[in-house]
Amino acid sequence: MELKIVTIDKSEIAELETSERVINTVDDALDLIGNSGYLGVQKVIAKEQNFSEDFFRLETKLAGEILQKFSNYRMQLAIVGNFEAYSSKSLRDFIFESNKSGRIFFTDTVEEARRLLSKK
Repeated sequence: MELKIVTIDKSEIAELETSERVINTVDDALDLIGNSGYLGVQKVIAKEQNFSEDFFRLETKLAGEILQKFSNYRMQLAIVGNFEAYSSKSLRDFIFESNKSGRIFFTDTVEEARRLLSKK
């Protein structure tokens, strides 16, 4: 799992550097959290394609479990992707509520993810 560290307005952010699905389980997410923490970073950007398709099917509970881990470890996460493509109302509601939390963000661009994570 390759991470690139970027500094925006004195905030260090780890960006997952792959287009492969590398977050398929809660343990994969814990690896990302651990690797980021080892680098001294509490803010992470990943892309939609890095996550298992099950992540976006809320009935699997994978998204909730993964995002809870980020919250438990006081890590911020921005997921970059095209979320308009999902027709699930419950997923759209989940994304809306997550974005309000200030800890988890779903956004369209890496630039927007960097901006949101560098605020705090």
